[in-house]
Amino acid sequence: MRFLKASFALACLIMPTQSFAGDPQWVEVKSPNFSVITDAGEKRGRDVALHFEQMRAAFGTLMTKAHVNLPVPLQIVAFRNSKEMRQMSPLFNGKPTEDAGLFQGGDDRTFIMLDMSVENPWSVVFHEYAHQLMNGNLSVRADPWFEEGFAEYFSSIEVDNKEVRVGKIPEQTYVVLHQMGMMRVADLLRVQQYSKTYNESGDHRNTFYAESGLLVHYIYDNKLVLKLADYFDARITQKKSVEEALQSAFGMTPEQLDKSLRDYLNSNRFRYYPLSSSSIVASEFAIAPVSQADARAVLADIDAHSLDHQDRAQSEFEDVLKADPENAAALRGMGYVYLRKHDLQHASEYFQRAAARDSKDPRVHYYNALLMGQSYGFGKSGKSGEMKKELETAIALDPKLADAYSLLGYAETFSGEPEKGLAAMRKAVELSPRNENYQMNLASIYLANRKPDEAIAVLRSLASNGNPQVAGAAAAALVQAQNFKEQSKAFGPRMEVRPADGAPTSEGLTRGKEAGIPTDAKPTGAQSSDVPPAPTPVKFVKGNLAAVDCSAAPQALLNVIVPGRSLKLHVADSRHVVVFGADEFSCAWKNKKVAINYREHREGMGSGDGDVVSVELQ
Repeated sequence: MRFLKASFALACLIMPTQSFAGDPQWVEVKSPNFSVITDAGEKRGRDVALHFEQMRAAFGTLMTKAHVNLPVPLQIVAFRNSKEMRQMSPLFNGKPTEDAGLFQGGDDRTFIMLDMSVENPWSVVFHEYAHQLMNGNLSVRADPWFEEGFAEYFSSIEVDNKEVRVGKIPEQTYVVLHQMGMMRVADLLRVQQYSKTYNESGDHRNTFYAESGLLVHYIYDNKLVLKLADYFDARITQKKSVEEALQSAFGMTPEQLDKSLRDYLNSNRFRYYPLSSSSIVASEFAIAPVSQADARAVLADIDAHSLDHQDRAQSEFEDVLKADPENAAALRGMGYVYLRKHDLQHASEYFQRAAARDSKDPRVHYYNALLMGQSYGFGKSGKSGEMKKELETAIALDPKLADAYSLLGYAETFSGEPEKGLAAMRKAVELSPRNENYQMNLASIYLANRKPDEAIAVLRSLASNGNPQVAGAAAAALVQAQNFKEQSKAFGPRMEVRPADGAPTSEGLTRGKEAGIPTDAKPTGAQSSDVPPAPTPVKFVKGNLAAVDCSAAPQALLNVIVPGRSLKLHVADSRHVVVFGADEFSCAWKNKKVAINYREHREGMGSGDGDVVSVELQ
């Protein structure tokens, strides 16, 4: 982030919600791959940047990656004391949590916060940073035991000015597993993202994390890393059971691995992997002063992206702008706040002012393009060229901004340039290979480019995703893509698929929990009656399932009550609908909390408001 200087006289007038005594001097430390702003002094700022550079290098070494990528831009903030840190902390029972390190994720920006007054603020944030590294560099999402175990493995990294040491088993791991006992390995490997063990706080979850970390340490220490690919291939591709996959990949039964892992724990021994960090020199990092106004704007940006402090972000940005009306970071932040509120007029005004003040901020150009898409759609509107120009500018300023490539792919496809759109969306997936929303949109654009086989390959992979919502949406989209392929063969060369002139609305953007195939494609050179209708986007709702009408079995009609309305959702065949949280579909369900993926009916289609893709009982 570029920080702009504000005069000292104006900065002293700022009275934000967060009040820090003494108005400390803030500085920015810029290393080759990180930006750290801190009020703990230049020396501590360099130390923070060095730690993250060393962890990034260690990841690249152990993963044999020449170029390590982060899928979402990261800002690191290092506070001089715990009091400052608490003001940014999430709330638990109405009170700030007492953490030495915090990670805050976001679609467009992530933040790491550190309390530099404690001895070791690193372990929590290194765990979350490891997840970000996996998201940017691994193409598949593994089972939770490996995801969390790998993050635990990296969270115990130790660094100094000469080397990085990887592989220490934290003392807490021994304490948890000796006191609470170990899970059977077969049970550990079966835990999924929606399992209670993984999602509910308590002893079982603590054991799961500790034992997952221990198992990854065991795999590295016994040089079994290469066999992991065989294990996951057996589980995912060959659909083998945990027992069969362990035997074929590692040559062990679960019981044999149980004994080996217990012996490994009781030995109290592990391997250190020293990695040289001599090429990273902290004294060469760039240092620049940060004005009070710019520092306050960064803190307000953190609040704008948080769950607990969003409400105060707007007033914080306003306080900055009272003192410095042309502060670019605060102007951009106000635009972001209004964009989230869907107040597009005010968002546009602030983004335009931010761009005029700092034309080299990639986030401003990206936000402005996103706003145009929500205002005018993505078809051949008068704003299409301007929107694409804004995205191209954002990418030129930040070539690793995956969201900008994704939005550009969408805009190009639906303004009549599907080949360019495909290239841009592929780049987004390259930068963030495990982003399911990008992959769903990539499948959609493959169809717009008459490449159903490629779309089907992407969707088959997503259909085996551990997230029930993603898997359900992908399974429905896969059926649509397969039908599209078969009917395309039938119509032969007469069929030419291209995006429709009518642009999709902002609901077509598969962000958050809405993931689908919003292609809205239509043919030229063939009668409309010859061509299968394009699939509508998959929508997601949570509500109360009041009743199920099975009078037309095997069809069913679900009466779902959601805030402000009720939905009638149609099930074409209750024997084959995707169900999570129950063994099978039941006509006796009543007053059940549910999460449902469905495709909304076009006008005049079918009975009810939409067709069910998947049902999850909660």
